[in-house]
Amino acid sequence: MLVLPVFTFFLQPISSLYSRRHEFEADAYAADHSNAAELVKALVKLYQDNAATLTPDPLHSAFYDSHPPAAIRIARLRTT
Repeated sequence: MLVLPVFTFFLQPISSLYSRRHEFEADAYAADHSNAAELVKALVKLYQDNAATLTPDPLHSAFYDSHPPAAIRIARLRTT
């Protein structure tokens, strides 16, 4: 178990990208079946309640985050 992260380190960005893609699909589905403006308000409240940054470092986010940054999610929801 201690050696496994050494071998999976370079797979992390691929795994994160795959997860973020599913989050975008979930957001699109939710926007199709409800009010996108209300989803935006809920996302902002969620990020505030969790004390998460709305503008994370792009490199760190691309490598580690399983969810897209709030600004990108909100921009996509506003265009739908």
